Amino acid sequence: MAVYAIGDIQGCFDELQALLARLSFDPANDRLWFAGDLVNRGPKSLETLRFVRDLGPGAVTVLGNHDLHLLAAAHGSRLTHNDSSLQAILAAPDRDELIDWLRRQPLLHHDAGLGFTLVHAGMPPQWDLSLAQACAAEVEAVLQDEQPAEFFQHMYGNKPKRWSAGLSGWERLRFIVNCFTRLRFCREDGKLDLKSKGPPGSQREGFKPWFEIGGRASRDLNIIFGHWSTLGEHAGPGIYPIDSGCLWGGQLTALRIDTAPERIELPCPGRQAPHGY
Repeated sequence: MAVYAIGDIQGCFDELQALLARLSFDPANDRLWFAGDLVNRGPKSLETLRFVRDLGPGAVTVLGNHDLHLLAAAHGSRLTHNDSSLQAILAAPDRDELIDWLRRQPLLHHDAGLGFTLVHAGMPPQWDLSLAQACAAEVEAVLQDEQPAEFFQHMYGNKPKRWSAGLSGWERLRFIVNCFTRLRFCREDGKLDLKSKGPPGSQREGFKPWFEIGGRASRDLNIIFGHWSTLGEHAGPGIYPIDSGCLWGGQLTALRIDTAPERIELPCPGRQAPHGY
């Protein structure tokens, strides 16, 4: 059995199928881990969501910021002109089943046997595995509640910017979501910079990539993450970024993790024009 982690798809369904063909993926025996952002901006978000859902226990996916944006829209939040690619999902006859499946996916997946942890974006320096799992569970419980709409009304925003065990209510949940689904840069004291989106070196003074913070509590983990298409390959120990910008004409990346980690990349010519861009 092979296990592959796959970077952000964002509706690039045809490229996903081409990558799986290159891997000789066997759904009866192999397993896939998806780093989130299954949907939005690419041309086939509905097909992507249905495909991953239909893999059943053969796939693990963590929620990304674009997946949460879809859930928010399904529960009453207003879409923008950049979100037209989500309309097919919201109008689909199986919309309710897809949305219900998506909101039951985790923010963090850890496999002690394989020795890997999967998140969409990152973790603040104060979180070890145990605390990260507990924080993820807090948000997951709210998402899986029968009435999650109120959560989505409070989900958006960049504050609070620093972790404290005393955070509570919507501020605590918002901070947890921002770390797992939006984090790129932070300071040594854990203050987040959620506005900088470029490669390392483009951030504001005093901030570093979250995984370069000295003494971070998660430094002993092997962390796979997506979200950061401008990051490029990173050779640091225990850090495996796999969003290589398929949507923008880069590559779609698979990382085999049941053996010595091996990257397999499918060049994406950017034939599709991302919706609204």
